[in-house]
Amino acid sequence: METNLTPEQSLKLIESMIGQAKRSFQRMSFYFLLWGVLLTIAMLATYLLRDQPDAWGQGAPWGVAGILGGIVSSVHGARQGKQQAVANPMDGTIGWLWSSFVITMLITIVCSVMSHHDPGAMITLLTGIPTFMTGQILRFKPLIIGGIIFWAAGILMHFTHDALMLTLLYCGAMLLGYIVPGIMLKRQEDGLRTA
Repeated sequence: METNLTPEQSLKLIESMIGQAKRSFQRMSFYFLLWGVLLTIAMLATYLLRDQPDAWGQGAPWGVAGILGGIVSSVHGARQGKQQAVANPMDGTIGWLWSSFVITMLITIVCSVMSHHDPGAMITLLTGIPTFMTGQILRFKPLIIGGIIFWAAGILMHFTHDALMLTLLYCGAMLLGYIVPGIMLKRQEDGLRTA
């Protein structure tokens, strides 16, 4: 059966899908806040432990943050999945976007470490893609701006070797790219619950 939609009906359908995605992905505030805080702590710990000759000075805080974040995200996601009866198409699109980012990030980390390069600047650049695209899909400007901030920080990180400057750039990008948008998403989510 073929359905011909008028331009107005098509626009309403698209707006409805975006509205569903916004309601669905406002729950993403948890993930932005979780990862923003964990990765900021990992960067600060790496900076404070930078002179240690053992693994703690060479990136172990990132491993701890990744494992902890992965476990907490998985448990939280499983609980959310049980509560949400139906997924909308935008859920899948954004889910695949972030999944492809994680795969690319892991490949980048492994290749960088094997070739004795710091993956931080490249990972920061890559983080701009799903952040910016999620903001575009949801029409949520704080995430769009967050993606741009990750790109700018990643570029600047390529041109400095100063540990303090790298830490400030990365933590600033996390604050403005994940934590602030996460707080704003959380406020919207709380507003929808009380409405």
